Amino acid sequence: MYNKILVPLDGSPLAECVLPHAEAIAKGCAAKNVVFLRIVEPFYMTGGEEVTAFSVDIMERANVERQKAAEKYLAELVARLKFDGVNVDWKAYIGRPADEIIEYCRKNAFDLICIATHGRSGVSRWVWGSVADKVLRAACTPVLMVRPKDCIPGY
Repeated sequence: MYNKILVPLDGSPLAECVLPHAEAIAKGCAAKNVVFLRIVEPFYMTGGEEVTAFSVDIMERANVERQKAAEKYLAELVARLKFDGVNVDWKAYIGRPADEIIEYCRKNAFDLICIATHGRSGVSRWVWGSVADKVLRAACTPVLMVRPKDCIPGY
């Protein structure tokens, strides 16, 4: 049923609460592919600053460093996982997380998205919880949302 599973991560330990669930589903459904996806928000200069060739260079270098860090995180994560018999891959991109996750899933015909929601309110919900919420509402692919053990009931 689920041959190709997408697992978006934000690089936090809380987001990794989805890993045992993704593994169980992948093994239980004899999935052929699991892809871990890390989308990093692009670096922007703060408002009101004049955009110059120098500031564009700073932004570009910052984005390259952010992508390298995301790639390193995913490579290390995949190296420690044991999804026996499942082809595991990873991708890291710069962009708006929810939009990029939805588009990547659409272009690559995934059967399931497994994503963590931080189970929090306030600012932290705006950051990652709203990404998971937007993915849930906008993706045409089934979405499994996993809350961490320390989530706050009712939020």
